[in-house]
Amino acid sequence: MSSAGHRTVRLLTAVATLLGTFTFSVQLAAQDGDRPELRIGLLGNDLRLDGILDEPAWQAAAVISELTMTEPVEGGLVAGSTSLRVLASRKEIVIGVLCRDPEPSGIVSYSKARDSELRSEDHVKFILDTFLDGRSGYIFALNPSGARYDALVANQGEGENGDWDAVWEAATHRGLDGWSAEVRIPIQSLGFKSGLSEWGFNIERRLQRLQETSRWASPTRDAKISQSIRAGRLTGLPDFNFGIGLTVRPAVVSGFEKPEVDISTEGSFEPSLDIGQRIGANMLASLTVNTDFAETEVDTRRTNLTRFSLFFPEKRTFFLEGADIFDFGLGLRSFHHVDLLPFNSRRIGLFEEEEVPLRVGGKINGRVGNTNFGALAVRTGGVDDLVPATTMGVARVKQNVLEESSIGVIATFGDPEGNLDSYMVGVDAIYQTSRFAGDRNFLVGAWALATDRADLEGNKKAFGAKIDYPNDTWDIALAYKWLGDGFAPSLGFVPRRGIQKWTGGANFRYRPNSRWMRWMFYELIPTLVLDLDSQWESYRVFTAPINWLFESGERFEFNVVPEGERLVEPFGIADGVTIPEGEYHWIRYRLEADIASKRKVSGRISWWFGGFYGGHLHQLTARVALKPSATASLELTGERNVGSVPAGDFTQDLVSARLRINFSPDLQVSSFVQYDNNSESFGANTRVRWTFDPLGDLFLVYNHNVVNALERWRLESNQLLLKVQYTLRM
Repeated sequence: MSSAGHRTVRLLTAVATLLGTFTFSVQLAAQDGDRPELRIGLLGNDLRLDGILDEPAWQAAAVISELTMTEPVEGGLVAGSTSLRVLASRKEIVIGVLCRDPEPSGIVSYSKARDSELRSEDHVKFILDTFLDGRSGYIFALNPSGARYDALVANQGEGENGDWDAVWEAATHRGLDGWSAEVRIPIQSLGFKSGLSEWGFNIERRLQRLQETSRWASPTRDAKISQSIRAGRLTGLPDFNFGIGLTVRPAVVSGFEKPEVDISTEGSFEPSLDIGQRIGANMLASLTVNTDFAETEVDTRRTNLTRFSLFFPEKRTFFLEGADIFDFGLGLRSFHHVDLLPFNSRRIGLFEEEEVPLRVGGKINGRVGNTNFGALAVRTGGVDDLVPATTMGVARVKQNVLEESSIGVIATFGDPEGNLDSYMVGVDAIYQTSRFAGDRNFLVGAWALATDRADLEGNKKAFGAKIDYPNDTWDIALAYKWLGDGFAPSLGFVPRRGIQKWTGGANFRYRPNSRWMRWMFYELIPTLVLDLDSQWESYRVFTAPINWLFESGERFEFNVVPEGERLVEPFGIADGVTIPEGEYHWIRYRLEADIASKRKVSGRISWWFGGFYGGHLHQLTARVALKPSATASLELTGERNVGSVPAGDFTQDLVSARLRINFSPDLQVSSFVQYDNNSESFGANTRVRWTFDPLGDLFLVYNHNVVNALERWRLESNQLLLKVQYTLRM
């Protein structure tokens, strides 16, 4: 490491220590009396899940009679009032909510499908902090049409992992004065700390046509519903009984596949088995055998005009359970890009876009006292001429300290290519408070990692730190990362190594007292990348002199972005077009406009233009969503990049269409088609999902791919699969 690197680390450590000490000295002690409380009512045997709160148990239960507005006026009077009650038995918890609306014909609700994106629709969202640790939690949401969304609290409340799924039910009802809902969550779907008489709980409601948001606990703009530390209290918990805690989920996949045009169609029949055993209320051990991921949706294609790999998120159920425990470090992402992910589960079971069989896997995750832990080990099968059979795994321990902070360690072993002696170890620490200068958010964190493998050379270490003040009016941050030129963990994601990266941010949101303007958001996000000798490699200064959200829901943005690259070797940006080494400086501009999502036709159009590696580049993207009803929706997306550089001209086209037909929240048909002129291929992924029982699913999946070869379209591959799975709980 250079002396400049040592000085930087010492400076960041000193600043972090000083700010952490100062913040702790002014922190206001948390008082349970500051939190609103709701007592759980007794759940009887006569409750029918129909979305109508007419059973006697609802009338006898304590009620949250109103929420407080956070948008558009903090603390203002809501247009639509909300009331909520909670009932529980020893085996389940049921939430009932009544959302009144002075204009029920204007309710915005276009989705019925499971895991729909509900941010742009009327919806209610709940959080349950079942460990009462202020760092974790389960999130559930639904809209008036019955579309369900579930997630894990991620990054200690700074985000949500919406790829996680749980077993739960919901029903909704629309009436003359608004809509109502009932949500039933089996206690076996949750992990929780035994012996607690109360949980953290919060509810938030969105009335989309007015862009109105209201919340029960911590109704301030600086707070998020995902911050369980800001939740209220759900009191009077019964003595929950999850039985012996055993879950058995057998599944069968059968179908036909033609993997290549010159290979005959092959039939298949593959059973698989997932077993989960609760070890107490707060720990889960899982076993998977011959794991199948047939129902997982295909990745969305993306264009890439950089020298570095793109990151794609995990979508497979086995790896998502307890995924929040494996969150590591602060500041590993910068401006919507992943700079480093120490454990990337997509490295298991996938290699160079080819599926690798997962023969057997074991996993344990849970929380004991203030200690969070998770461990995973898997054995994958070999694939001829690709990878050998190998064993891989990860372990993570995170200790809660103070009110919201943590320290932790992580370790991985194994390599997808079978390289020997591969490992990675790391430590991280995060000081976090939601009570800085009263009720503001403040975070400071540092982390360090080291890896080794027989084929690695150079410096195999990485470290970094971040200071963050993420609040509504001001959002200010500074992050630093140092990645050695030999730092390439086998189970991690590192698109760029051998660098030092500085990322800053100073964003200001101004809310004028205007009938037509909601807010004006001004952004300044500079990024500087140096090599390990402190010579510059890249810079980018993102600015948004105009980013306006109107009261109608429409938005307009204008950006000016100076950029620069110092290439030490050529790189191919498109077929036949190679950018030579040298220094490049340019300025890019963007115009972007959104049509309000509350409309039946909504979308976004974005146009980047300006300089690019000594030439010019135009990038035009458009997305249009057609939502005639909650039964059907169509989303069309297109991107066209037209570049002209001294080395040549290039054009990139990418188009896709997604059709959803939702017969009910438990029966959906979706078809996703994509084409890009780089691969000259057209792919279609069609899925039918029928949840015939809260514990059972049937998936029918058809994949069809054609490619343009020698100016002639021909079949590349196709696949028809039927998967049935059912969960037995004891």
